[in-house]
Amino acid sequence: MSSVPSAGPPSASPGEPVLGEDGIVVVGGRELRVRISRRRRRIGMTVERDRSLTLHVPEGCSVERVEAFVRSSRSWIEDKTRLSVERRQLHPVRTFRDGEIHRYLGRDYRLLIVDGDGDAAPVRLVAGRLRLDHRIVAEPERARSALADWYIRAGQRWMSGRLQPWAARMDVPEPAVRVRDLRHRWGSYRAAEGDNGVISLHWATFQLPIHLIDYVLAHELAHVRVSGHGPDYWRLLGRALPECRQIKTELDELGRRVWMGDLPPP
Repeated sequence: MSSVPSAGPPSASPGEPVLGEDGIVVVGGRELRVRISRRRRRIGMTVERDRSLTLHVPEGCSVERVEAFVRSSRSWIEDKTRLSVERRQLHPVRTFRDGEIHRYLGRDYRLLIVDGDGDAAPVRLVAGRLRLDHRIVAEPERARSALADWYIRAGQRWMSGRLQPWAARMDVPEPAVRVRDLRHRWGSYRAAEGDNGVISLHWATFQLPIHLIDYVLAHELAHVRVSGHGPDYWRLLGRALPECRQIKTELDELGRRVWMGDLPPP
């Protein structure tokens, strides 16, 4: 995910229409997702891994100011979109055959198709093999959903002891953590009034080696304190993880080969 340098502060003039809630705006034929934050003071923009665009906007920001910001960022958008295409996911697929390799916490596990027990979970990690109930193999979407659910449960359990030390190391309040499908994003942070917000992690993240999962976690924890990806953000992350830039490069490269849930074309 790439971030454009932010612009602002963007206050609206009296009577000028403002963006009132998260949604979609279209500027010059481009569709952009809008995320409004009370904590943000400037307009920012990111190009996501799927090459969609997200605007990060302060409360009370005028529609006119947002449109002007997007137009002024046209060259940046084109450059980053082109780079995103060059670095696009290789989109590995899975066919759920016996012996197929699946990864968890950076380790390889071979898939074993088994005669399932009606009372047992359809996916289990037993004796170094990832066991998949044969009754769902013939339905790829169902098998995909079962494996994603397994990663969600396993990732949520693994995270239960991982967050607190990193939050303490970064001196930020400890948010809630949810593991779910985030399309092509590794993680996200959403502030919430009255508590410490919520970090969401993609279930596919838990295929990565542990040091890269820690990077994704620290990356999102830094957003508890700092919105956007400006100098203050990287200073905070760098204090907790001095090698963060090198790890980001490693994640960008290895992440292209992680299974994100893609199936072979029908």
